[in-house]
Amino acid sequence: MDNLVLNHIENYKKKTPTSAKIFSKSLKLHINGVSHNIRYFNPYPFVVKSSLGKNLVDVDNNKYTDYWMGHWSLILGHGQKSVKESIKKQIEKSWMYGTVNEQTIKLSELISKAVPVAEKIRYVTSGTEATMYAVRLARSVTGKKIIIKIDGGWHGYTSDLLKSVNWPFKESESSGVVNDDKIVSIPYNDLEGSLKILKKYSKNLAGVIIEPVLGGGGCIPATKEYLKGIQEFVHKNKALFILDEIVTGFRFRYGCLYPTMKLDPDIVTLGKIAGGGMAIGILCGKKEIMEYADTTGKKKSERSYIGGGTFSANPTSMTSGYATLNYLKTKKSTYQKINSLGDYTRKELERVFDGKVIVTGKGSLFMTHFIKNGITEITNSTDVAKCDSKMLQKYHFKMISQDGIFFLPGKLGAISISHSKEDIKKMIQASENF
Repeated sequence: MDNLVLNHIENYKKKTPTSAKIFSKSLKLHINGVSHNIRYFNPYPFVVKSSLGKNLVDVDNNKYTDYWMGHWSLILGHGQKSVKESIKKQIEKSWMYGTVNEQTIKLSELISKAVPVAEKIRYVTSGTEATMYAVRLARSVTGKKIIIKIDGGWHGYTSDLLKSVNWPFKESESSGVVNDDKIVSIPYNDLEGSLKILKKYSKNLAGVIIEPVLGGGGCIPATKEYLKGIQEFVHKNKALFILDEIVTGFRFRYGCLYPTMKLDPDIVTLGKIAGGGMAIGILCGKKEIMEYADTTGKKKSERSYIGGGTFSANPTSMTSGYATLNYLKTKKSTYQKINSLGDYTRKELERVFDGKVIVTGKGSLFMTHFIKNGITEITNSTDVAKCDSKMLQKYHFKMISQDGIFFLPGKLGAISISHSKEDIKKMIQASENF
């Protein structure tokens, strides 16, 4: 480990002694001290006591400008006033009913008008559940078994999709996963290569699931031609075209990304922003497909058994989601501001690093890749895997320890309405210092 990294670690430890003490307790109680694998980073993650707007505050009273933004879910920033007030009013009535509630209907009315394919909706409490059910539904509708995903595509921890997420892409991500021969991956933004693989499995193809912007796989937008080509093949072979817009839904515009690309998905999964910072996952799609999940009067062999969970469509999440989407609907200038800041960020980071990085992304999402191995462009996760991920983690950790700027080390950044151009300029200055 080089001296610069050691200095950053020592500085971090001096700033965060209370976090160190609390996290040592967490290590005794929780697996690796965390409840989501990616939240751990060396030497230990700081412990947050509060957040507001663009900032996180840790237990040692260090303030960080946050670009992780709650796994990219907080487009309005932390603790946004109108969302907070709506949640408070709901909690006065209670926060869990376990029955049908009107808040669900209000949120669904907003979503169905903003997302044309959302003719029928089912709520769950995480993106993992939404994609798990999307895959099951595709198999039920088609009577086929093969699901095709993208090299580097992340759709949560469901066993049905826990393959080809990290390099090398042909391996399952875990032991204990069965029937992984029914999961096949294809190269992103390579239509010819993808169609070659798709043709091998066309007779037993239930569906293809794709993110229109590869999130965890490198913050890489798909080309319109690629998505349209995959969709055409899928529909021609009577399979389902599933778009995972858990990251992209309501991120770049009010609604999903797919209408801007003239796509016709059968199923769309949503989450993150649509929950306004509360637990949510959303499965929505064309009526004739979603009706397979209606268990009324059907034999077990005829239905797609898609539940929800104890906390699905709970009134607090529905209220938070409604307040967030209603804000975005009425203040669409939000998108102009944050997308513009994203464009500025990508341009300035590439200027500062002067040929040493490629900054991918779209709108208010961005990710810095330190290039090596002759990489000149990044169009898929294979390109990302050839970049210097250790340097990216050093860069992010330097900003945490020295500059009061938080990226989850190695991950993409998200800009919210609470960020300003001055915040971006400070991040650019910190990058120049690095």
